Formats: sequence, C-alpha cells, structure tokens
Amino acid sequence: MANIAISSTQNTKVKQASGLRLKRSREQSQRFVIDYYRDLERALEQNYQIDYAFFCEELASDGDRDVLEMLDEHLVYPVTEQVMSKASYRQNPGGLLAVMVAPPVPDLSALDVSKATSILALVNLQKPGNIGALLRTADATGFVTVLVDTSLDLYNPNIIRSSTGTCFLNTIYRASSQDAIDFFGQNAYRVLASHLEGATSLFDIDMAGRAAIILGTEDTGLDDLWVNHCDNLVKIPMIGHVADSLNVSVSGAVFMYEALRQRLGSG
Repeated sequence: MANIAISSTQNTKVKQASGLRLKRSREQSQRFVIDYYRDLERALEQNYQIDYAFFCEELASDGDRDVLEMLDEHLVYPVTEQVMSKASYRQNPGGLLAVMVAPPVPDLSALDVSKATSILALVNLQKPGNIGALLRTADATGFVTVLVDTSLDLYNPNIIRSSTGTCFLNTIYRASSQDAIDFFGQNAYRVLASHLEGATSLFDIDMAGRAAIILGTEDTGLDDLWVNHCDNLVKIPMIGHVADSLNVSVSGAVFMYEALRQRLGSG
C-alpha cells in the first residue's frame, strides 16, 4: 500500500470515520461509512466514489482482500485492530472500511415515468431496519422506483446493512408527500395504501398496470393527506386469532409480491 500505516485513534481520518455514525456528521460532510466488504462491492458496482479506506490485515477475510484489489492503493491506509474498532460501526469489525462520498439523491424531475410502472413510496418511516428490508424486497420484486421522504437518511449504517447494498441502486428518489401526490395524479397512477381500515382486500386489487403502493409509519400509519388522496385503502387478509397487523416491512413485501404475481400472470 502506498500510504503510511495509521496506529493512532486520534488521527483526523479515524475521528472523521468514527463521527460518521451520526446523521449530522453525514449530512455536514456528505460522507458515509461502509464497513462490510459485500456492501462496498455493491456500492462500487453502482459507481459510488471512495474518499479513503482503512485495511487491517489481522481482521481481514478473503472477501475483504478480494474487494481491496478493486481499490486504488493511494486511497487505502493500513490500520491497527484498535483503529478499525474505533472507526467501524459494527461491534466486530472486518478488515476493510471505506469512507464514501454521498451523492445527492435525485428528485422526481429525474424520474423516467415510462420505466416506472410500479412505484413503492415510503412515507415517514423511522426504523432503518424496516427501510432497508423494504429496499431489498423492492429490488427482488422488480420495483425499479422507490420514493422516500426528503428527510430520510439513506446512508444510515443500519439501512445500508439491512438493505444488503440495494440502497445504492439508482432506483431511489426523494419527494415530499405533496409532490408525490401531484406526480401520481399527473401521471395516472393508481394509488394504493396499505391500511388497517381498508375496505378492499389486497387480493381483489388490480396491480398489473401503473400503480403506486404507499406505506406509512410503523406506529400510526398514513396521515390524512395520503388517506384522502388514495384511490384505494387496501387491507391484507388475516385469519389468525391474535395478530391484527403486520410489521411494515412484512406488509410491504406482501404487497410487492402480489404485484409481481399479477405482472407475471398478465405477461
């Protein structure tokens, strides 16, 4: 490696990497951390740029070493185990960590409507694990467009990890609720909301055409603005004795796979 090894946890780069655990630091610096080689590999495949990286031989796996070969050696700093533990978000760090440049998430003006037959919109979701799981399922079911709030911290470490790197796909767009509602109306989307009080069963809804699936917050669901602008409030059938609701990531998965089933059936 071309750079001198870093052994001090007080090094400026180490302190910056450690500080990127905080949303404020990520926003101010327009940087974020990837501390798992598979996520880093997927970010690189989507042309994300590395600011600098740390490599610890003592902690390195074969996967770490393979991805290291993809990096410009001038961006990589050898570090000690102590330094890697300080910089990494994970409790049991691996041998490779990268500080990445955070590109701006595009807005609706960048969206090609002709390619966006099915859209998933996440409204005010708070839990990174749920957001990441939904991004992962959206990719698995062919949802090439996901709308997120303008305030969403897309590069939260837990979103990165739970999404298995699908947060790096160029399928994610920022939009306020009102802008999203206007967009759906202008482009003739059928707007379907997952709702506990829905009058229509999911299995009676036609999603083979242009449709948007709207998911609200984990605790309170969708606000009145969305409820009043949806074409259908849709309920997932449940026949158990106790369960009267599903986790939002599970509900979203059920909706998306039903949409996929209908698209495949209509083909």
